[in-house]
Amino acid sequence: MFRRLGTNLLLLYESQNFKRCLVQDAKLLVFLRQNSTNPMSASFEKYQKRRLISSYFSVVISISLVLFLLGLLGLLVLNSKKVADYFKEQIAITVFLKDSAKEVEITQLKQSLALAEYTKSAEFVSKEDAAKEHQETLGENFIEYLGENPLQNSIDVYILADYVTPQKMEEITTELKEKGFVDDVIYDKPLIAQLTDNVKRISFWILVISGIFTFIAVLLINSSIRLSIYAKRFTIKTMQMVGATKKFIRKPFVWKSVRLGVIGAIVAMIGMGLVLYYLNESFPQLQLLGDKIMLAGLFVFIFLMGVLITWISTFIATQRFLNLRTDDLYY
Repeated sequence: MFRRLGTNLLLLYESQNFKRCLVQDAKLLVFLRQNSTNPMSASFEKYQKRRLISSYFSVVISISLVLFLLGLLGLLVLNSKKVADYFKEQIAITVFLKDSAKEVEITQLKQSLALAEYTKSAEFVSKEDAAKEHQETLGENFIEYLGENPLQNSIDVYILADYVTPQKMEEITTELKEKGFVDDVIYDKPLIAQLTDNVKRISFWILVISGIFTFIAVLLINSSIRLSIYAKRFTIKTMQMVGATKKFIRKPFVWKSVRLGVIGAIVAMIGMGLVLYYLNESFPQLQLLGDKIMLAGLFVFIFLMGVLITWISTFIATQRFLNLRTDDLYY
């Protein structure tokens, strides 16, 4: 009995000495590392720092490019209706007036058209002005050849985009033809039908492409984050083996990735701002900077995407390596 007790005390003493030696060795290694003047050690640390900076830089660049392209697609989606409306409002309904129409009737019709809910603008074109325009287009004076001006006074009515559909255009035309001094009302029916169909088709495919590209953006950013976490898988497992909790291990990786995501989002927003400014200067008629709230919402969306995707990707990647066995880290 006493022999067994003595053996246990000896083992306990030896284990305590072993632990003490480990602590002293660890302190010695830390001291040597901090005070080492070995040029090979210094160069290795510099190499590791450069490698780490290069890894962070590549992650920021990949996040910036993906978010930048996603932002441009968002601009296209948000302004697709505005572009379509611009082309729709270039189409006019031409109201031809009879020669017997009185000046008062013409003035009243022009005023009523200008105040109509479907009118963007209305312009009166006299037969003399129409003749001059035709002469410039044809390059010859057809009035001298015919002996008279066969053209009619007319009013060009430019319709708001919401009313440029085959059904509504037909309703407007029918209403104008009911006036007794109106000779005829014409517009480009095939163009209206084709434009309406193309706008619907393009809007559908823009939404489909937006969904696909958003999915691809998430995958690309997730891949970049996973590669950066993969390079530190042994550090993660070592911290776990010495007793660190999963939350404690995961926190610095998540915050580092979120900071990289914020930097990437800011770079992407700067690029979007430059492109938007250039497009607005090149095509001022589209008024791309007109809706400030819409643009602010788009920039906030890009910023949140950069933060959320990096946070979720880092959380999943670190959790995966925390759940792996040590032997699986080599594969």
